[in-house]
Amino acid sequence: MEVIVKYNGDPSELGIEPLGQGFGVIEIERDKLEELYSQPQIENIELPKDVYINDTFTASSVCLLPAHSPDSFGLKGSGVITAVIDTGIDYTHPDFQTPNGQTRILSFWDQRGEGNSPDGFREGTEYTSEEINEALASSDPFSIIPQLDINGHGTAVAGIAAGSGIASEDNIGMAPYSAIIAVRVGEADDDFARSTELMRAIKYVVDKARFYKMPAAINLSFGMNEGAHKGDSLFEEYISSMSSEWKTSIVIPTGNEGGAGHHYSGTIRVGETNDVEFFTASGIEKFYLSMWKNFSDDISIELILPDGSTTGIINSGSPPKTQRFRNLDVTVVYGQPTIYSVSQELFFDVRAAEGYIQAGLWRLRLRGISVVDGSFDIWLPTVEQVTTGTYFTVPDNFDTITIPSTAQKIIRVAGYNDRLGSAAEFSGIGSRNTNFPDIAAPSVAVTAPRIGGGYDVFTGTSFAAPFVTGSAALMMEWGIVRGLAPFMYGERIKAYLRLGAKRSENTVYPNPISGYGMLCIGSSLTEMAKMYG
Repeated sequence: MEVIVKYNGDPSELGIEPLGQGFGVIEIERDKLEELYSQPQIENIELPKDVYINDTFTASSVCLLPAHSPDSFGLKGSGVITAVIDTGIDYTHPDFQTPNGQTRILSFWDQRGEGNSPDGFREGTEYTSEEINEALASSDPFSIIPQLDINGHGTAVAGIAAGSGIASEDNIGMAPYSAIIAVRVGEADDDFARSTELMRAIKYVVDKARFYKMPAAINLSFGMNEGAHKGDSLFEEYISSMSSEWKTSIVIPTGNEGGAGHHYSGTIRVGETNDVEFFTASGIEKFYLSMWKNFSDDISIELILPDGSTTGIINSGSPPKTQRFRNLDVTVVYGQPTIYSVSQELFFDVRAAEGYIQAGLWRLRLRGISVVDGSFDIWLPTVEQVTTGTYFTVPDNFDTITIPSTAQKIIRVAGYNDRLGSAAEFSGIGSRNTNFPDIAAPSVAVTAPRIGGGYDVFTGTSFAAPFVTGSAALMMEWGIVRGLAPFMYGERIKAYLRLGAKRSENTVYPNPISGYGMLCIGSSLTEMAKMYG
């Protein structure tokens, strides 16, 4: 298995794959995991998670025309890297080529390929621009380099951020002259990747950007619910740390959990018994419950299945426990605080050994034994994992921004319907007082390149994020490439995106739904020019 580690000293002593900032990944046999905790070089350990793509434009909506117009800013992303960490990219699509048919892709890393792995990494296949051009010059490109995006999600995301519009001028991307770096993560037929894969991909992009001496806007359209949603996991801490490396800006959507009913919040007192009810859909093979509470509170738990079977009362301090109920394996784990968080996770993993999970009404019964605070939060998996047919009967739609958009120092993008001018009902919502999105961008029926050529329509916050990623590339071109603001990256990009956002009258900003308002790159550039021009 792989685990994420925070370490000190020489990583080679334990066979750690270093990823920068004292973070790394190590492959280890499961029965050796306990020994790893005793190594003095290890500061913290975290198991990897599955992070799902956030599935499910018009130039005027995002104020793109003045950014592109030669009579105004005349920006197209020249001298900047647009990086897409996703399901891959269809390198044969005209939108990722120059007018003379040469690729705009500087490099592509297929993490699932075999042979010719990038420097500093152990697995996968790296394709250079020269190799891609060789394939494009062939009458049968895929005989030289295979199709690098079976899913199509990454191709659409890349097109919104950086498509040249060669195939259709009406569908030009935000930064059509930018160079492209793409990384394919996850299996070709899956819609998720491991958190360790995303960490490697970020390091690869930052290393490449530093090598080419070019600023990079990085798009990461993935999300999950397995965590405390406070930015304090090793995975989130790593992303926050890497956002300060080189001249980069990392853009992540808020996810599609806003109306899914997958978050529950409550309070329990001493001697009380609370039943948290939720439904599971038919035809799913697994789900989890990730419950987070104050470590000072002692709460016992009991999971009651739709057929009335029960795990029995499980008290804090109990070791991990797995029980078989007909075709189901139910595992319950009481976690421990980490060096980053004082909270405690109670984790329930339910899997069908064969067939499917029992569909119907489940109950999580909580009993307050010794309570100081009493508040708690619970998350079900994302809609991409368990569909909209799995939900809490009384959900809390706040705190539905998915991980890792909960990390610090990244640009957090919500989705809205630019045809109606209203928030997308699925877009992830921040907490009541903090942890808001930074900006909102179109996410409903967005036209973008599809694999095999041409265009299709896509919906989901995955497709809001690349509008902002491409905008960041234009801002970097204006500031860094043109030398007008050499440090235009990181949090500074976020600040000017917020400043230039379109805001509606009679709406309080920032807010948990759309943050500081709707993306308006033209206004952000105007504000930059006022300060630096």
